[in-house]
Amino acid sequence: MISELPFKSTIPELGKIIEGVLKAGEKVIEVYETDFSTEKKDDDSPITQADIESNKILKEVLGKTGITILSEEDTDDKKRLSDDKIWIIDPLDGTTDFVNRTGEFTIMVGLVEKQKSVLGIIYWPIKKKMYLAESGKGAFCHDEEWGEIETTIMSEMQNCHALVSRHHLSEKEKRLLDEMEISVVTSIGSSLKVTEIASGNAEIYLTTTNKMKQWDTCASNCIISEAGGKMTDISGNELSYNTEIVNHENGILVTNGLIHQDALDAISRLDS
Repeated sequence: MISELPFKSTIPELGKIIEGVLKAGEKVIEVYETDFSTEKKDDDSPITQADIESNKILKEVLGKTGITILSEEDTDDKKRLSDDKIWIIDPLDGTTDFVNRTGEFTIMVGLVEKQKSVLGIIYWPIKKKMYLAESGKGAFCHDEEWGEIETTIMSEMQNCHALVSRHHLSEKEKRLLDEMEISVVTSIGSSLKVTEIASGNAEIYLTTTNKMKQWDTCASNCIISEAGGKMTDISGNELSYNTEIVNHENGILVTNGLIHQDALDAISRLDS
């Protein structure tokens, strides 16, 4: 159980929200330990009872704030576009990893204000680890107790550790890592790629796909930023949230911050 917060939050309901995330995590593990079935959504991605149950719990607790919720598992109500603040949630990030029983799946809750990610909560149910950040307050991990996390100070790109998707590494992404002269590469699922960089265990993650959605990055964007790192698209543009199109159409680049420009230069060289 997580008793107190590591900082004084501007969000009065944050304690209750964290309790809701933990409850969703318990439900996800409950399903994980059964012989669950998997369905396919319209876009051919998998969905399980864990996604549905977690979504229900998160919506119940977040609904009490009176702020609109954009969830991966619900129909997108475009009325949200006129709201200054919205919650963006992924009730089970890494459903494929859940189905494959790798343990590498998370629950993600992000708060957006004026199209910017201002709060991030990521919970890793298997490890009972929670990552939390709020704009201007720092980034923290709860593993038995709260501790502040920060990115590494590695500035030589060829000495960096890259994390890549377990399921979606493209040939172009392999060429980019070669261009960056990065030789240490580890595959890992879900938003854990970003939490590992935020925690100082790696320096870079990139993807060139246009299939990443706002709920895949919203929570982790605030966490990586507050830990000293950086998240942009692969051209270096800041990511905007609560926009008409929920896809990040120009990929994602996450680094410890110090190598961000070098990584962008390498991408630019390969694209030219």
